[in-house]
Parts: sequence; structure tokens; C-alpha cells
Amino acid sequence: MGVPTALDVVDGEVRELIRRRGLDPFTDPGPVRLLVRDVVADYSERSLTSALPPIGDVESVVRDVLDRVAGFGPLQRYLDDPEVEEIWVNEPGRVFVARRGRSELTTTILAPGELADLVERMLRTSGRRIDMSTPFVDAMMPDGSRLHVVIPDMIMPLSPEQHSSRKLPF
Repeated sequence: MGVPTALDVVDGEVRELIRRRGLDPFTDPGPVRLLVRDVVADYSERSLTSALPPIGDVESVVRDVLDRVAGFGPLQRYLDDPEVEEIWVNEPGRVFVARRGRSELTTTILAPGELADLVERMLRTSGRRIDMSTPFVDAMMPDGSRLHVVIPDMIMPLSPEQHSSRKLPF
């Protein structure tokens, strides 16, 4: 792993302060939002007189850190977009969204382990879990949207006949 970015440093500092203060970003996001803004402001000031990498767009860093600690990371922008009707992830480098009934491959690439962390975080709100004893799960998110997860090795391969007759959404 290379040199940490300003976003990575701020994210780490925010997570540590959340842990120390016993905050829950999901049930009480207000104090976390203020904390992120304070940490970004402090970091920006420190970066002027140190070797810390500078913050380019303050609002972008605030949004990205909030998405990481109180949202669903890089998927949060799609969840917040009212034009996005559906999101599906075939693998960490293949994230699709549907807008106005048309699917598109996004430029979002999830880091190793990030997809599993996001799924675990999403399932936590439903009280459900996924593992080898429960290799697929349907769950309802707090906003009423549906989450369907399948452990990749549990997907049965299609025969050539099934594959040619299968209709794909994209």
C-alpha cells in the first residue's frame, strides 16, 4: 500500500474519535457529521505547516468520509441519487446501476474486502446474516429497499442451453 491520502488520514482519525466517544454513526448521524467537519478543518490547518497531503476539495472529503463511516461507502452516492432505480454488484470491479430502465456499468471499483464489509453493514440493519450455512439472503433495508446477496461460490453455473435462453437485464 502506498502513501496514505488526505481522505485516508481523515477517515482514520474520524473512526478513532467515533470509537473513543462511543458514537453510533447509523443511529445518531448528527454528532458524527459535526465531528467529520471538525476533523477536516483541523486536518486542513495542520496540512499547511506539515508534510500531510493537502485536501483539495473540502466538501468532497467531508462527503466521502461520511459515506465511509455513516453510509455504504462508494455505493452511497447511488443510493442517494433519486434517478438510480437499482444497484447490483457482480464483483468488486463490476458495479451496475439502472436509471430510467437502462442499466449502465459504473466506474466504481470496490477495494479488496470492501464488498464483504458493505454487505455485512447492510445486513446488520436487517438482523440477517450470510455465511456458508446461509449462502443467500433477502433482506429489507430500513428505507424499504430490498437487498439480495448470494455468496459467489453458491451460484450454480448455467448449461449452454440455459445460458443462451437466459435474459439478462443489461
